[in-house]
Amino acid sequence: MKIAVVGLGYVGLANSMLFSKNHEVVAMDINLKKISMLNDGISTIKDNDIQDYLDYHIKNNSLNNKIHKDRGSFRATNNILDACENAEFIILATPTNYDEEKNYFDTSSIESSIDDILKINLTATFIIKSTIPLGYTDKLKKKFNLKRIIFSPEFLREGKALHDNLYPSRIIIGDTSNSAKKFASIMLEGVIDKDTKIIHTGSHEAEAIKLFSNSYLAMRVAYFNELDTYAQINNLDTKQIIDGVCADARIGNAYNNPSFGFGGYCLPKDTKQLKANFKSVPNSIINSIVDSNDIRKDFITKFIIEQHPKCVGVYRLIMKSDSDNYRESAILDVISRLTKKNIKVLIYEPILKEEDRDNFKNVEFINNLDSLKKHSDLIIANRVTDEISDVVNKIYTRDLYSKD
Repeated sequence: MKIAVVGLGYVGLANSMLFSKNHEVVAMDINLKKISMLNDGISTIKDNDIQDYLDYHIKNNSLNNKIHKDRGSFRATNNILDACENAEFIILATPTNYDEEKNYFDTSSIESSIDDILKINLTATFIIKSTIPLGYTDKLKKKFNLKRIIFSPEFLREGKALHDNLYPSRIIIGDTSNSAKKFASIMLEGVIDKDTKIIHTGSHEAEAIKLFSNSYLAMRVAYFNELDTYAQINNLDTKQIIDGVCADARIGNAYNNPSFGFGGYCLPKDTKQLKANFKSVPNSIINSIVDSNDIRKDFITKFIIEQHPKCVGVYRLIMKSDSDNYRESAILDVISRLTKKNIKVLIYEPILKEEDRDNFKNVEFINNLDSLKKHSDLIIANRVTDEISDVVNKIYTRDLYSKD
């Protein structure tokens, strides 16, 4: 069948590859450069599995929409009519950034997409993959007087987005209709792990699963960061403590690597949205998760300042080595705090585009890593790689396990 995908970020591109294993996928985005790259078989995000799938489609001429019996196809377009006409399912994966003033996700891209698509296709089922506020799906159904809107959350890691679609921890479908069951079966036929559990829930419950899952992960990151703060202040070995704590099978070893704070596209905005939803609900933990992240960044900054560096080098803005994304990276807030104290900051980030440098104030960018090492009194690195192992005496990091 034909499946349309609207929005080609991490979620949209990973879903496009998953469904293109067996179906005709036409993905739509407004970014012409992104479309051109994808149609040339070049992934627009750093994800080895996605690149492999694009290579496969190029090899089999699938980008020319030649569908073979044993495989599907993928192509990208900026034409919404081309993408959505005659599609049976339309995946909405548009960005929903968190609006700090309104304390609410900006869902305008979803609503405008549905409005445009309904002028083209009146029979398709909409599958929302964007992160949305609690109760939003029901509001959409009422607004458009349409039952065929289903929320199905994603739980993807940056750099491993397609892998996590091929081997999902679970598939959540926020609906129990026949269309929902059909969509679940289509997802299951694409995954490699056929024993993946499919969970059908109400739409509100599915929205809650997404926000509470990410907020739990953020809470876990914050917990081990606070453990590390305690260890630093009391001159204790953080790793010894974490190894001992995580040896308990009930706790385990995931998300236990200290950092400058939790960041990324999902955790900061999801925890803030859940905090807003808890405004009239008695709570302590949910509010504390958000507050803890700010407290951690304050502590990290204070420690750096106490070393009295004249020049602080920043090794990478990205949060982990497998990512090409630095949005909401915790190190950004540390940099902002340092510059407010009039400390000179040099940044080394090879993936940073020239036009994006204008978003940074009172910092200097350096393209040569050796120069960063030479001119920095202290180098902060949220995650350490072999590139800076020769200046370990200058490095300040909380990375103990080189993961997460």
